[in-house]
Amino acid sequence: MILGKLRAILRHKRYELYTRPYELNIVGLRGNSTEPNKFDDEIHVFYKISPIKWNYHVFKATTDPGTFWLKNPMQQQGTAILSEGQYLNSYQLGLHQGKYKALVQRKPVTVIRDYDRNAKLDFLNGTKTTGLYGINIHRANKTGTTRTVDKYSAGCQVFENADAFQEFLKLCERHYQLYGNKFTYTLIDFRSVKREGIRRAAYGIGTLGLIAVGYFSFKSRDKIAQLFKRKEKTNNEN
Repeated sequence: MILGKLRAILRHKRYELYTRPYELNIVGLRGNSTEPNKFDDEIHVFYKISPIKWNYHVFKATTDPGTFWLKNPMQQQGTAILSEGQYLNSYQLGLHQGKYKALVQRKPVTVIRDYDRNAKLDFLNGTKTTGLYGINIHRANKTGTTRTVDKYSAGCQVFENADAFQEFLKLCERHYQLYGNKFTYTLIDFRSVKREGIRRAAYGIGTLGLIAVGYFSFKSRDKIAQLFKRKEKTNNEN
């Protein structure tokens, strides 16, 4: 997804779009798949470096829990899946599980509890709850690229590649130096954007259809009126 379209989505949803130099917009883009255990989502990071120029990064990640935690949830209500939305100033630089630097949750976020205990992600039927659940933004393996999510996410947002995550942390450090230790994370579900686009397109087509019907009805009435006028004129002449 190109940067312009992503910014347009944020504006359309009335989400915050940060425009101060090096102030990070961190946006997770959840893909179409409901199959867990794959790094098939993306985390987009963009920020202004001048009044007219943006820098833009895209990192492969997962925004969903792995198969292990779906089958073996930590809580009886089910495994947490972060709900689509914008979480203002909900993250800060800290230690993930006390082990290494990452973005850690500092304010409540909303999750969907997948209680089916199967190997399929359920975004629609779970119970939504809001609170502090340790839904962090971190990496998988400490080196290289990780192929499967497995135990690396029980609801966290997890980078596939360790080097990409280090690059992300450098961006976070600069943001921290300028604006303090608070970060906003926005999660967008690509499927909901697509559904909304279809609805808007359908509305547009429907509106155009009504306009067309009205136009042709008006033209038809105008033609009928002209025929009556011509007939009346002919009768008067005779």
